Formats: sequence, C-alpha cells, structure tokens
Amino acid sequence: MKYVAPLFFLFFSGYGLSAQTVLEYSLNKDETFTVKQNAEQVITQELDGAAHEIVNTVQGTLEFKVLAERDGTYEIAMTFKDLNLKMISSIQGELMNVRAKEINEDDIQSKVFASLLNRPVQLVLAKTGAILEVKGGDGLVSIMADASGLKDDFSLNIMKKSLQKEFGSEALSQSYEQMTFIYSENPVEVGDSWTNSYSGKLEAENTWVLEASTLDELIINGMADVSLDVTEPATSMQLSGTQRTRIIADPISGFIKKMTVEGRSEGISTMTQMDNQEIPTIIKSTISYERVNSAL
Repeated sequence: MKYVAPLFFLFFSGYGLSAQTVLEYSLNKDETFTVKQNAEQVITQELDGAAHEIVNTVQGTLEFKVLAERDGTYEIAMTFKDLNLKMISSIQGELMNVRAKEINEDDIQSKVFASLLNRPVQLVLAKTGAILEVKGGDGLVSIMADASGLKDDFSLNIMKKSLQKEFGSEALSQSYEQMTFIYSENPVEVGDSWTNSYSGKLEAENTWVLEASTLDELIINGMADVSLDVTEPATSMQLSGTQRTRIIADPISGFIKKMTVEGRSEGISTMTQMDNQEIPTIIKSTISYERVNSAL
C-alpha cells in the first residue's frame, strides 16, 4: 500500500494588536473548515550510473469539524471528502492512478480508497497542537481492508497490516502532529523563535519564527532538520535532510489560509531482492494546503 500524504490544519488565537501573541488553538463547537491539498513527492534512486525516478502526486480535500472542547482540549472530526492518487515510475510507467470518487470495481486499490471517503476519525487536540489521541483509525483500517473484496484471511491480514502503518490510530496521530505541533508554549513577539520536535517515521527538530502579526494574517516560518526511517519486509530507507514551512493564518479563526511545506532528504535505501545493496536515494517533496471555505 502506498503512502498517502498526510493532511491537517493550524489554529492560532490573538489579533496581533499587542507586542506579544499567544499561539494556540481557539475553536468553537460546530466550526467547520475545508482544506485542499496538493502534494508532489519525487524519489530518485541511482545504481551503477542509472537513475530510477518515482513521482507520487496526491490531491485531497478534507473537512475538519469541531465537536467539543473538554478540559482544555478539542475533539475534532476529520473526514476525507475527496482523494486522488497517482504514481509514475520512469522505468515501469504508471503504477497507480486512483480517483476515490470514481470507483472501479475491477481495481482493488480503487475500492480501498473509495471506502476512505466520508468516514470521520476523531482527533483529541491540545491547545499547543499536540495530538493526544486518535479515535477510529483502527476501525477505518478494517473498513478499507474489507472494501478490497479479498476473501482469504491471510491476504486480508496482510492488507490490514499494510494499511495499519498509514491509517491506524497511532500512525494517524504521528502524521497529523507533524503538521499541527508548531506552537510556542509561551507568548511571543514578532521576530521571536522557538523550537519543538516530533517523532515517528519522520522525525524533525523544528525552529519556528513569528514573521508577522496583523489584523489580517499571521505569518510563521519554520525550518527543520528531519530524518526518515522506514523498514518494511522487502525494503528499507534511511534518509536525512531539511524541511521548510511557511504558514499564512487567519487571526480571527486561527485557521490557515495557506501553507507550504518543502523538503529534501537523502541517504540510502535497500531491497532484500538485491541482497540489501545500498542504493543512494534522494526525496524531494512539495505540499501545499489552502483553505477553501470559511468557518460555519
């Protein structure tokens, strides 16, 4: 099962009228936001002077609805409303082309990703941006696996284990926290910087700077040292690099207007079928998020 780039959102509070700004989530019950994502990931591997390039593209639409505020945290329902995936290899040609809203009954991948739509998972979010819990991810994995139409238990269990790594509750928590945990625990002024980190397959040590705070927008820039460690039965990948993030947020709702994440990492990958020979690997990625509606 291929990766789905994860999607998420950022909130801040404060209008930027004072010298210091509190960066934290400030949401109201029943507020709903919709975000569109466009992502491109280019993986380049070189072996004996020959290069193999894989281009992954993701287009998605997600809805976030605030369910409640409890004990200083927010419960938020996140729902995929649309998802399009494409994977092209410079050697093998098109490996995947799935439009989740257009179900192809003869394509297992099509049926699996179509089942992802309109099935909310629940996030428990701290005001700092830390994701404390994801509820419903494991159930979502079962729904997706069942939608494949596979009947024998062995094949079904293999698919569940693969999906669990990307859509299980723990995996979703790690993925979305990479996009939410950017806040300083203390008030900051324009020009101030602060640091935080997150872990998972992608680990990052982040430095954030509040570039501007006005009546119309908040601007935060981020730089991170990142490392990627993926180990699968047939392949593994160990990479390190940097990631740059730029966020423009609406100071009234705190929700992003636009967000762009650019990254570059390099290292090695290995495959068991090649006797674990080390293959130089570079990954370049660009992900953009744009809010397409106002809070309801």
